[in-house]
This record gives sequence, C-alpha cells and structure tokens, in this order.
Amino acid sequence: MPQVEIPSRYRGPTGGVARVAVSGGTVRACIEAVEAWHPGFLELVVDADGSLRRFVSVFVNDEELERDALDTAVADPDRISIVAAAAGG
Repeated sequence: MPQVEIPSRYRGPTGGVARVAVSGGTVRACIEAVEAWHPGFLELVVDADGSLRRFVSVFVNDEELERDALDTAVADPDRISIVAAAAGG
C-alpha cells in the first residue's frame, strides 16, 4: 500500500497521525482515501475544484510532482509526501 506522509500542520484531522497507509492507484485516490479515514484532510490539500492548493507541494518518492499531476500512478511501496509551504513576509 502507498504511504501518505502528513505534515505536522495538517495533522489536526488525522489526530496527530504522521503517516497513513492507503489503497489507491493514483496520488489523488490516495489523498481521497486519507480523507475517508480522516474527514477534513482533503480540504487542506486541494481546493473546491480539485486542484492542489497554492501553498501545498506533493512529492512521490522524493520527486516533486507538477501541480496538475495528482493523477500520477502510485503503487506499493510508494511514499507520497504532502508538504505545506510556509507563507508570509
């Protein structure tokens, strides 16, 4: 099963869980699977249109995905890392 790594600032919905093993054939399906177990997670990562939020990056096995590549295929033992960029000035 792919593993989704949750950044500390997005662990509220997961109750502090940092890594979730999920079934899913794409990055998007894996993020949606995390949402199924931990409601409220999805809205932190994608907007209402299903696009990656502005200050969120996604990596698969340490390779950053393009912003429009959430339908990238994944399989066991892939690692999906959600990275929340800090904004401010």
